[in-house]
Amino acid sequence: MALLAASRRETEAPTLPFWLVLLAPILAIGFDSFVPVHFPPAAMLDLPLLLVIYFAIAKRSPIVGLCAGAVIGILQDALTREPLGVFGITKTIIGYIAGLLGNRIDTENHGARMLFTFVLSLLHSGLYWLVVERLLAQPLGWSWLHELLRAVLNAITGVVLFALLDTTRGDVA
Repeated sequence: MALLAASRRETEAPTLPFWLVLLAPILAIGFDSFVPVHFPPAAMLDLPLLLVIYFAIAKRSPIVGLCAGAVIGILQDALTREPLGVFGITKTIIGYIAGLLGNRIDTENHGARMLFTFVLSLLHSGLYWLVVERLLAQPLGWSWLHELLRAVLNAITGVVLFALLDTTRGDVA
C-alpha cells in the first residue's frame, strides 16, 4: 500500500456538495456547544476540528483548510466562553497543516486517516494550550492522559465521520 499519491487521478480534488459545506459545520458547532452541557463526557469529542481536517484533506488544499479552520474556529469561539479567536487560531493552523499534508500523503486509507487525525488532534490540544496559557496568560490545566484519550476518541470518530462524509462526494464510485 503506497503512502504517497501515485497518479494524477489520486491527487485531483473531489467536489463536495454545497449543502454539506454549509450544514455540517453548523450541526457540528451546535453539537459542540449544547450537548456537553447536558452530557459532560461529550466535551472530549471535537466535531468542528474533525470537519476542518476533513475539508482540508478532501480538497487537498492548504488554502481550503486554512479558510475552513478560520471560519469554523471563529464560529465556535462565538458560542463559547473563550476569548474570540482562540479556536480560530488553532483550527486555522490545523486546517493549513491538514491541507498541506493531505496534498502529499494518501489520506484515502482508513489507517492513515486515523493516524493523521490522532496526530492533528494532539497538535490542536497543544496549540490550544499554547494560545491560552502563554499568549493570553490564563491558567489552563493539562493532563497528558486526558489529551491522549481525547485524541484517540477523535481519531476513531473521525474515521467513521470521514467515511460517512465520503459518501456525499462527487468522485465516489
